[in-house]
Amino acid sequence: MGENFVYFDLETQRSANDVGGWDKKADMLMSVGVTYSSADQQYRIYDEGNVQDLINELLAADVVIGFNHIYFDYEVLMGYTVLDLKEQTSNLDLMLDLEEVLEHRPKLDAVAGATLGEGKTAVGTDAIKWWREGKKMEVAEYCCFDVKVTKMVHEFGAMNGQVRYKNRFNQEIDIPVPWRLPE
Repeated sequence: MGENFVYFDLETQRSANDVGGWDKKADMLMSVGVTYSSADQQYRIYDEGNVQDLINELLAADVVIGFNHIYFDYEVLMGYTVLDLKEQTSNLDLMLDLEEVLEHRPKLDAVAGATLGEGKTAVGTDAIKWWREGKKMEVAEYCCFDVKVTKMVHEFGAMNGQVRYKNRFNQEIDIPVPWRLPE
């Protein structure tokens, strides 16, 4: 069996304002986490009740791929584990690679829209609102779509050696990336 690349994203139950700031991400709590495994070509949806299964999948991956997952999603998961996920997983954080070139943090939507012609369907604050309204399926669908978009951006970059980004002046620029596909 080849390498297992696991694409990953999660949504939270609370915003940074709800918990008293961005330095308290572990208090935001996960509402839904979604992975896509390149090994079995399958999406998995996790809720708070099976967060340990999510953590186990991430630990077992050859590479975890996300968009700002190292300094956001992992920080949220730290509320559920004593493990340092940043240190115990092999990661490719697309946002961090792009930030090195751009010298600021791009949004997934600005990269996906320019690269794929398709952006995100909503924003994280919508997912929190849906969670509070009991619309768990909407949160799961939104999170699955973000994982799919992240996967498509990564695959495009790996195949073409670059992705596109629409900057704040509405200009599209090419950004070289050193990404690769699973072997």
